[in-house]
Amino acid sequence: TIIEAMAQAAAIMVGVSADLADKNMLVYFMGIDKVKFRRKVVPGDVLELNVSVIRGKPGGKVWKFAGRAEVEGELACEAEFTAMMDLPA
Repeated sequence: TIIEAMAQAAAIMVGVSADLADKNMLVYFMGIDKVKFRRKVVPGDVLELNVSVIRGKPGGKVWKFAGRAEVEGELACEAEFTAMMDLPA
């Protein structure tokens, strides 16, 4: 789904920026807020994902993000979502 894609993009962004990309980081999707679907996305569309951090910091476990998904500059979906990111014990 579009929201799952935004969450995966956010996890990659945090993993790379916190130098955790190759450390088997665990990501737990915790919640979704303020979701709005604005248009259909169909096979063949190119979906551009934009994710920004609302709350979270390197070393922190719980992060909140804002995500936007666009097709040809037109907003398809927007949401805020929360995830917990941690290294395995």
